[in-house]
Amino acid sequence: MMKNRVFVLLMFLISSVSLLIANPTAKRDITISGQVLHKSTGLPLEYATVAFLYKDGQVAGGGITNEKGRFSIDIPKGTYDVSVEFIGFKPQLVEDQRLNNSVDLGVMRLAEDATMLDEVEVIAEKTTVELKLDKKIYNVGKDLTVSGGSVSDVLDNVPSVSVDVEGNVALRGNDNVRILINGKPSGLVGLNSTEALRQLPAEAIEKVEVITSPSARYDAEGTAGILNIILRRSKMQGFNGAITTSIGYPLSGGISANLNYRVGDFNFFTTSGYRYRENEGYSDSKSQYYNIKEDPITGETVDLPDTYMNEHSDNERERRSYNTNLGVEWYLNKSTSLTVSALLRDSDGDSKRENHIQQFDTSKNLIAESFRVEDEERDDKVVEYALNFTKNFNDDGHKLTIDASYEDDKELEDGVIVMDGFNDETVLTDETQERFLVQADYIYPFSDTGNFEFGYRGNFNDRNTDYQVALWDASVNDFVLDQNVSNILGYKEQVNALYTQYGNMIGEKFSYLLGLRFEHTSVDIEQKTSADFREKDYNDLFPTMNLSYKMSDKQSVTLGYARRIRRPRSRMINPFPSRASLTSIFQGNPDIDPSYSNTFDVGYLNRFGKLNLSSSLYYTHATDVFNMVSFDTGNTVVVNGKEVPVVRRSPINLATQDRLGFEATLSYNPSRKWRMNGNINLFHSKIEGSYNGTSYDADNFSWFARISNKLTLPGKIDWQTRLTYIGPRENSQNKYDGMLFTNMALSKDFFDDKASVTFNVSDIFGTHNHTMETTTPTYFNESEFQWRGRTFNLSFTYRFNQSKRQSMKNRRMMNDEDGGEEQGFF
Repeated sequence: MMKNRVFVLLMFLISSVSLLIANPTAKRDITISGQVLHKSTGLPLEYATVAFLYKDGQVAGGGITNEKGRFSIDIPKGTYDVSVEFIGFKPQLVEDQRLNNSVDLGVMRLAEDATMLDEVEVIAEKTTVELKLDKKIYNVGKDLTVSGGSVSDVLDNVPSVSVDVEGNVALRGNDNVRILINGKPSGLVGLNSTEALRQLPAEAIEKVEVITSPSARYDAEGTAGILNIILRRSKMQGFNGAITTSIGYPLSGGISANLNYRVGDFNFFTTSGYRYRENEGYSDSKSQYYNIKEDPITGETVDLPDTYMNEHSDNERERRSYNTNLGVEWYLNKSTSLTVSALLRDSDGDSKRENHIQQFDTSKNLIAESFRVEDEERDDKVVEYALNFTKNFNDDGHKLTIDASYEDDKELEDGVIVMDGFNDETVLTDETQERFLVQADYIYPFSDTGNFEFGYRGNFNDRNTDYQVALWDASVNDFVLDQNVSNILGYKEQVNALYTQYGNMIGEKFSYLLGLRFEHTSVDIEQKTSADFREKDYNDLFPTMNLSYKMSDKQSVTLGYARRIRRPRSRMINPFPSRASLTSIFQGNPDIDPSYSNTFDVGYLNRFGKLNLSSSLYYTHATDVFNMVSFDTGNTVVVNGKEVPVVRRSPINLATQDRLGFEATLSYNPSRKWRMNGNINLFHSKIEGSYNGTSYDADNFSWFARISNKLTLPGKIDWQTRLTYIGPRENSQNKYDGMLFTNMALSKDFFDDKASVTFNVSDIFGTHNHTMETTTPTYFNESEFQWRGRTFNLSFTYRFNQSKRQSMKNRRMMNDEDGGEEQGFF
């Protein structure tokens, strides 16, 4: 069955690439450049659209401005009307411009016009890509398959990014990803990033920055790189925004709003939402225990008959979440602004897990069975206050920014476990965290192309975990705290960082950005139950390098290098065991050390008319890599009079890991009604290392691919499908099977494009599940897990003082030009 799926995927890829090659590149003769500024403030207007029009209104060429308001556009020689437009501003049209040579048109200034709000576009029809020296920016367009969904759904559709069935985010197959909100750690991510990302509405996102070769400006944490999620915030005059409601099956619903009100020197904004969702999942596990034991008297190894155990679990989850981000931006003068914001996220939920355990002898005869039911309540609360000060000294990027934030997180999980109809135990996990962040960045442009930057960041975390297990005591007819398992862990981490970087151009084609970051890390680990206290302090230097060579106006190559770190977190360090089930426990390793990596990335960008190709070849060498190791503890639990082995999972440092990979992203618009894009990532991973005399060497090749097609049907109904395949992979003990799953959506606009209705189906064929095999010297296990099955969702969006369309000139330009890539230093 899996071979057939792979064959279908390969045929889809081959047919798509065949269509992509068919379109020739239009010839461009001259380059026209210039800059677009705000008439009143003199600030640059990023994403302003510039179009060169023939007299009949057809577009000869066009593009958008970068963050400095600059544009550079290739067009044939000729006479044109030059149109410059920006959201909420009066358009500017310069007629009858005879352009026979490359020229800089200079500065064009646009004035605000609140009367134009009904004619502009806030959420674009398509996703554009900007390629910068140290990151790729994916401007999230009208992705129908995630309408009414969550941030986790959006990330699963971003090239280079994958999200597994448990919600874990990976970048190029590496799950050690640093996730930021608006460039900083945020309470929106919370203590449990997987769960938090499932609660934040997709409509809150404006764009996602994929940073695989981070410059020195960013934290060194995250060996895979950084995902920076930028939330929507409008700066248009007056009141504007959008509200989205949704309902789905299994039962789900929600409402979210992105609203903005700007009057005079003040800009008030909010991103708020409420979500409710019910999920059903399951897991199956089959284990074979070899029962190789040591005779306590003779010391000889005794090989007893194998035994077998099957476990089946059904999971039901109910989640409710409310989040709001309120703020005001005060423009003190034309060059200075102060922003104050507050974030609140409050979520709770219930879950029920029914676990059926069956034990068999060598002849597969049932010898014991048990039923375990766990009911859990969960409550998460996050409050965050943030302050930003920005001073622009001029229009060329000379500026100072200062950020400070305080975050208070609380997460409580309280579960009751019943075995075979009788009370068995309660498990309570109470986690609290206080985090304080302060950051200052100074940028000095010493020329039109050169920038010097330096800054400081201090990250101070104080986290406390109270883990309590109480066992049922029939003699007192109540639960009694188990002192052998219950524990309190205090974890403090302080990271102070200084960085500097320098970027410039040599000639008109070669750009470079060189940086160095210093980080001092101090960690205090206090196991309060056992009075065990440990300290770890280490200093590290993290050099970075990003180079770019522009071979032509359409082609460029980049080279990036970055040294990164992965620090162990509190759960990985806690030496007290926590039970996932009766027969499985997790135990942290207080001696685990940070893992370091060196990553090289070579990128190539080419635009063939309407076809865009962005590709990368990357290599990572990591030391002291974390790896989860499973082994038989030698302990057993009694199930209906029979002993069942207990398996423990713990993280360890293995010696080295080498990852070599290639990825490519293609986008193509065969016509105004048909859009296609695809992403493929192939990588090879090799681990070499041993632990306690046992080799954990592993050699693995894997890949994943994603193809999306969007077609406009008669009646202006948009139809989008997305096919995703995650290839098989393995490590020292585990082997994972591949997955192929499909999403589909339909959308229709109403009320002069001010409203949209979208219907989408996720995992149409119910194949988004996780299957794996685990092999150790003492047992073999096969398991299958599904977090959420097929879902249906219907959403409705209404826009205030906005419409989905731009003016016709801009709309034609965006259809004719599939560009959007910009190169720059920052």
